Amino acid sequence: MWRRSLQLQVVTSTLVISVIVVVVLGTFLSEQINRSVVQSSQRSSASEAFADRLQIADALAPETDDPTKPADGGKKGSANPLDDVMDIVTGSGENGSKKRYDVLILNQAIPGQSRASGGVVPSNVPESLRHNVQKKTVGSIEKIKFAGESQPRLTYVVGGTVHVPSSGQNYEVYHFFPFTDEEELLSNVRLAIVVVGLGLVLLLAAIAYLVARQVVTPVRLARQAAERLASGKLDERLKVRGEDDLARLANSFNEMAANLALKIHQLEELSQVQRQFVSDVSHELRTPLTTVRMAADLLYDAREDFDPMASRSAELMQAQLERFESMLADLLEISRYDAGAATLDLDPVDVRDVVLRAIADSEALAERHTTRFELRLPNEPCMAEIDNRRVERILRNLLFNAIEHGEGRDIVVTVGADRDAVAVAVRDHGIGLKGGEDTMVFDRFWRADPSRARTIGGTGLGLAISREDATLHGGWLQAWGQPGEGSQFRLTLPRTAGADLKGSPLSLVPPEIEMRRTWRTAMTPVLLPASADGADHDDD
Repeated sequence: MWRRSLQLQVVTSTLVISVIVVVVLGTFLSEQINRSVVQSSQRSSASEAFADRLQIADALAPETDDPTKPADGGKKGSANPLDDVMDIVTGSGENGSKKRYDVLILNQAIPGQSRASGGVVPSNVPESLRHNVQKKTVGSIEKIKFAGESQPRLTYVVGGTVHVPSSGQNYEVYHFFPFTDEEELLSNVRLAIVVVGLGLVLLLAAIAYLVARQVVTPVRLARQAAERLASGKLDERLKVRGEDDLARLANSFNEMAANLALKIHQLEELSQVQRQFVSDVSHELRTPLTTVRMAADLLYDAREDFDPMASRSAELMQAQLERFESMLADLLEISRYDAGAATLDLDPVDVRDVVLRAIADSEALAERHTTRFELRLPNEPCMAEIDNRRVERILRNLLFNAIEHGEGRDIVVTVGADRDAVAVAVRDHGIGLKGGEDTMVFDRFWRADPSRARTIGGTGLGLAISREDATLHGGWLQAWGQPGEGSQFRLTLPRTAGADLKGSPLSLVPPEIEMRRTWRTAMTPVLLPASADGADHDDD
């Protein structure tokens, strides 16, 4: 689906890139907002803590300017001045309003004396922060998780010191500012970024889908039209809309289709004329050929009464007439294939009997070339639905070809069968085939060596007709050969007419050649590296 759909590739690529961009930008914005909120909260907390420390210092300093006033400023305070200070700072007095933060005040001179609000205890203060406060470091602030009244929450602890000159005492003051509101704000911001980012990704995917659809749909229509054109529908055309690049593509396609249809039509007419010409000539030649044949037979039968020169001429004329008749029959057969008029007369036949009849027809020619046949037939019948006449003709052509090019050596004929197919292989040990000639050998009038004369009077159409006969059966006719190793032709036919072939019972390469290749591969020496101690590996 991924390889076949351009629209899916465009939408997916846009979606992935959009997700990456949105994640990067969302992370950057979230970090920036988080940093801004944290810094603002820290500055606000430090400012409030500083103001409170000033208020604490003012509350702890006795008012002694007016001698008529008591030392506590005329207030009703407790025995410990920190109690009154806590009421003022935390807003827990009569007219105060409760603050959003908690306060812890420690007396450095009296370690056990401290006051706190909101359940804060000295152990809540981080040791590092307390150390900085005792060293009077400016801007001492830390972020902790403070277990308050309900559940642990993030809290800023701001520390500082208050010095009371009249008593000479120093107080440590720690403010616990909750980070709950800021955390809720940042959570909402992150949620908003995720929602907006997801919506943006989906929007970009939808836009990419629409844009890709506008581009891919005309391309898909052009592809479908091209497929229909390739299947033979030469009147296929595209609709042209607008003047953009896709419209120009449609125009170009339509022009190409029109030119292609014209050329194909011209070639079909030329081919039809050629086929008709060959067919007409072949048929027209039969009448004069019959007359010439009758006259030649009379001359051939009376050749004993002629002088040697005339007698030899009668024999040559008889031989050439036989070759001419064979060529004429082959031309008629080729014309039937070209016209699509060739049909099969199917019968269930034992392929072994067909092979034996073809060999019997080739025995006389094999004797003249001092060639013998070696048969390798299975014991079981090899039944198949074939056209007996055409298959026998294929085998005769293969045997004649093997005799002509076999250099007088033995010809091996092998028959094999499996559940789906039957096969016949004809192996000669002659001159063989060069590279690429295994397919060219089936071309019409092709000859491996143009200077080599035909010794059995062939027409040059035998193997071409044999391949057409094999194809008409739904089978294969294949060739193998090597210079100096001979050649092998393999005919493979389905047992049931119309069935598709999946393989052949016989190998295209002769078994002895295959074994020789395997033996050479097995005997190829393997170079082993020398060992570290310099010893060789001759034993290995």
